[in-house]
Amino acid sequence: MKAPRLFLFQIGGEKMPYIPPEVVAKAREMDLLTYLKNYEPHELVHFGGNTYCTREHDSLKISNGKWCWFSRGIGGYSALDYLIKVKEIPFTEAVEMIMGRAAVSPPVFTPRPKEEKPKVLLLPKVDRCATHAVEYLHRRGIDYGLIEFCISTGRLYESTPYHNVVFVGMDSSGKARYANLRGIGSDFIGDANGSDKHYSFGIPAAAKSDRLHLFESAVDLLSYGTLLKLYGKDWRRDNLLSLAGVYRPKKEISESTLPAALVRYLDEYPHIRKVVLRLDNDLTGKLAAETIKTLLPRKYAVEVAVRLSPQGKDYNDCLCLKLGLPITKRKEKTRER
Repeated sequence: MKAPRLFLFQIGGEKMPYIPPEVVAKAREMDLLTYLKNYEPHELVHFGGNTYCTREHDSLKISNGKWCWFSRGIGGYSALDYLIKVKEIPFTEAVEMIMGRAAVSPPVFTPRPKEEKPKVLLLPKVDRCATHAVEYLHRRGIDYGLIEFCISTGRLYESTPYHNVVFVGMDSSGKARYANLRGIGSDFIGDANGSDKHYSFGIPAAAKSDRLHLFESAVDLLSYGTLLKLYGKDWRRDNLLSLAGVYRPKKEISESTLPAALVRYLDEYPHIRKVVLRLDNDLTGKLAAETIKTLLPRKYAVEVAVRLSPQGKDYNDCLCLKLGLPITKRKEKTRER
């Protein structure tokens, strides 16, 4: 690739730079992810999945061939747009920078990931009463008030004909996008067909809060909320989010990505500044917490929470121990239903 030829044309007594339209069009072909990977790799931070951000601006997200600087409300497709709008480099200089670098070292283009078709969530039928689900959760120590809140907001119900507890994850508009099923009289645990793991079970704060608490399961989330009530605290003061199952990072932390549900939640609630990790008290949970803490951008303060009780694997165990209830032991059989 040849470096661009810069022409000068005269307006009055002043000579102005001019770049031919075909050169500008060629410069616009380069997307931002390709540009940064090839020419400024130190500036690129893998946020999770297909999403990246820049080291200088962690609210600037790059995904699926597009970029958006959320804190400023601007975005685009090309590296040229980025250099002009974000780096504030003059137009002709930005074109020359892209084409000059490409002439010296031709870029390896990053293929765009195939856009997935929107998943169609197939929710199990709703039983007209939730007696079995309520009794099951209360046997595990969950406060009736929390159960009633989840039922009234559509986050929890009992299915028919299998009588599973169904935990529903919603998008910002309140539409169901994810559902996790938990057997009442069996070890069954699974996701409903078409569940989108970006939208796992969660409860946002009643008022704006910059703190997010992260749990492995919906039961742990509700157990933590119950413990707060027992201690006389407001259980809806902060944002609460469960992960869609066990988060298992890769052996090398650098090759791992953040949980999809966490990435989506932080994008949807950009005011959050602190993430409290309340994952399971076992080797898998500790590794997951360390990985998430390492991968989260620097703007987030991350706390790995100290257990409320030194005993027990998770927050439901802690709750049951406090209430003198038997700890539920199950062999988890996960599949879609």
